[in-house]
Amino acid sequence: MPLPFPDLPFQWDANPDVLPGAAYGPGQQAVLNADGLALARRCIGAWPGYAPTPLVALPGLAAALGLGGILYKQEGDRFGLRSFKPLGGAYAVQRCLMRAVEAATGRPVDPDEILRGDHADIVAAVTVTAATDGNHGRSVAWGARMFGCRCVIFINEAVTEARETAIAAYGAQVRRHPGTFDDAVRAAFAAARREGWSVIPDTTDGQVVEAPRDVTQGYAVMGAEIIEQLAGGPAPSHLFLQAGVGGMAAATCAEFWRHYGADRPTTVLVEPEQCACWHASLTAGTPTAVTGDVDSFMSGLACGEPSALAWEILHPGAHAAMTLNDDAAPATMRLLAQGWDGDPPLVGGESGVAGLAGLITAARDAGARAALGLDETSRAVVIGSEGATDAALYEQVVGRPWQEVA
Repeated sequence: MPLPFPDLPFQWDANPDVLPGAAYGPGQQAVLNADGLALARRCIGAWPGYAPTPLVALPGLAAALGLGGILYKQEGDRFGLRSFKPLGGAYAVQRCLMRAVEAATGRPVDPDEILRGDHADIVAAVTVTAATDGNHGRSVAWGARMFGCRCVIFINEAVTEARETAIAAYGAQVRRHPGTFDDAVRAAFAAARREGWSVIPDTTDGQVVEAPRDVTQGYAVMGAEIIEQLAGGPAPSHLFLQAGVGGMAAATCAEFWRHYGADRPTTVLVEPEQCACWHASLTAGTPTAVTGDVDSFMSGLACGEPSALAWEILHPGAHAAMTLNDDAAPATMRLLAQGWDGDPPLVGGESGVAGLAGLITAARDAGARAALGLDETSRAVVIGSEGATDAALYEQVVGRPWQEVA
């Protein structure tokens, strides 16, 4: 039976500046390194409910695509927030509060002190803020509630009411701002400067780097989990990573690059065609913003400007970038929920399935398949970065509630 997946337009291009055989160098180490990962793992590992999320084999789908294997990192149950984002946003909140307490007390602060609430008076006086398409803001709000500080989240006009409500449920004040995600980012920074708040962005223009580096370093915990889960088996040949502003893709690329060195997987960035800032940037060889209507069904990837920190890793580290038609995401959501040819049914949200959608699309095209080296020996890793973060939308697309699929 043919795979129920539409033939849709897409584009892919190799990154002319990739350094395929190079070591993970000083420039990359300055963004993400082993010491930073160790601290992130110590902090996150102490949070209530922490456990590595599963790496699920999809042999039925792999066989249908003529691949040796597909491994899907299922982030739909991470801390009950249904996405990987707590690893970044909430971790950056903890690091922000550690710095605030250190400044107030004049001494180094152990992360456990923040988790225990030892400095509740200092922490309560801190306000953190961020802009979001949904999941990052929810993560920051969740972290703020866990640690006891105030939180204000900016969303753009395209963010659904369900996502707004999910953020507010953690006690955050939510402010809806006209325009795009990038407009909301600018509004959050302006408010922070005016009010003396601490910004917890998942992107940066290069001016504010401490908090976005913490966000990205937290994401790297997920990459480290995957590498540990792969131990004892064949090394992966490919990574297909949804890009957005680039933080998750950079963190994952970095961990695989640090661990595997010259034998690291071929890394492909995947974006919606109308907001493909990474495709534009890698082909141009310089960070490039895209403008116009950047709204996408893959709402968490509706970003027009790449993160400057992520650029330091993905410019030399990503082998290729590809763009997808929005219709690829709902087709992938339904395919995952079905469980192809004996595969376990999985809940994947509209942004969370983009990497897998890119892999399916490339593997079904003879030219892309050959150029990217996809064949019957390939073992690809993709990240299901979110589950049903908008339950009503998920049921509308798949035809069943996410609880029934899960």
